[in-house]
Amino acid sequence: MKIVQLTPGTGDAFYCENCLRDRETVRAWRAMGHDCLMVPLYLPLSMEADAGGTGPIFFGGVNVYLQQHLALFRHTPRWLDRLFDARGLLRRVGKLAGMTSASDLGRTTLSMLDGQNGRQRKELKRLVEWLAGRERPDVVVLSNALLLGMVRRLKEALGGVKVACLLQDEDEFVDALGDEDRARVWARMAQRAADVDVFVATSRHFAELMRERLNLPAGRLHVVHVALPVEEYEPAASPPDPPVIGFLSRMCRPKGLDLLAEAFIRLKATPELRNLKLRAAGGKTAADDEYVGSIHKRLGAAGMADDAELLPNLPGEQRKEFLRSLSVLSVPDRRGEAAGMFILESLACGVPVVLPRTGAAPELVDATGGGVLYEPNDADSLAAALKELLLDPARMGELGRRGRQAVIENFRASRAAAALLEIFERAAQ
Repeated sequence: MKIVQLTPGTGDAFYCENCLRDRETVRAWRAMGHDCLMVPLYLPLSMEADAGGTGPIFFGGVNVYLQQHLALFRHTPRWLDRLFDARGLLRRVGKLAGMTSASDLGRTTLSMLDGQNGRQRKELKRLVEWLAGRERPDVVVLSNALLLGMVRRLKEALGGVKVACLLQDEDEFVDALGDEDRARVWARMAQRAADVDVFVATSRHFAELMRERLNLPAGRLHVVHVALPVEEYEPAASPPDPPVIGFLSRMCRPKGLDLLAEAFIRLKATPELRNLKLRAAGGKTAADDEYVGSIHKRLGAAGMADDAELLPNLPGEQRKEFLRSLSVLSVPDRRGEAAGMFILESLACGVPVVLPRTGAAPELVDATGGGVLYEPNDADSLAAALKELLLDPARMGELGRRGRQAVIENFRASRAAAALLEIFERAAQ
């Protein structure tokens, strides 16, 4: 099968589960003998997410911004646009992610969803012409539903090519927009969803959420959990001493790093856990600086600054070393996790998880047996769950071993890639 995967890049700005999911899927498809091209949008793919054999950048972030705000740039020649698509410039711009106002983001998102009628129509024309100049793919895969505006034009230009759309975390972005833009974006996405042949969500929880938001019929919506190249993950030779609580996700309020810091402060009051450490890694953009700074201050005020490390934007190998340094991992997501790549990464390293009873977490804990659940959005409940596990090293080790074995058996990237291909092939019939 010939597949084109369209994936928004982050320019090395932060830990992006969507990018890692797409990379591992493309790598697995290629290993199975399929012809797969990964095409970055907005920003370059991170060095970690780049699967090799990628196309040029389309909808470069600077050009998208200029075309949104200045009519002149909707008609400029390609040689000028190319200057703004320089990878070095886009990587620098990526570090400022989150600095654009919610109103700007809302208007730009609506314009992108308008596709050939939007202000970035020149960018869509360039992408479509580039794809039309190559051998026709069997399927074009969109990394998320915010790209739905391009589907109609892709199908027209590529002879009715099948289009699949993956679903993961769109709600976190859209719900953060202003009230008016939020409602308009969801309505526009639901309208554009009719153009897509098949949708694939990363969990049953998120499938149900997006089914309601986009008014999707059951026959066009499937679930394939995220997965890993499990052979690249190994557990530590021995558990850390003193014990370490870890966090791996974007360092922002919805992901609940502040809740984990509060639970950590409570746990340190337990005599047996007085040497406990906290290590947090994951994505951080300029927009997260104030939030992360407030956590630094809170830990400092509690006299625990020296017992905590905040390590943003660790690349792949360093991230695996980080995971192996942990006793247990917890991400107290306030909204409900859509996919849980970090859960599988932790378990693949033999590190058990303590997670809120919301989102995809119950699905993955049930499927792996590698962790415990607590009532969400409550630092005391989190602290109690962590304390019970930290004071029982034998159970902690057993959960880690059980979780790792389940990931090895059921969450291999090759298995998820094969499941996606089967869904695409049925849609093409």
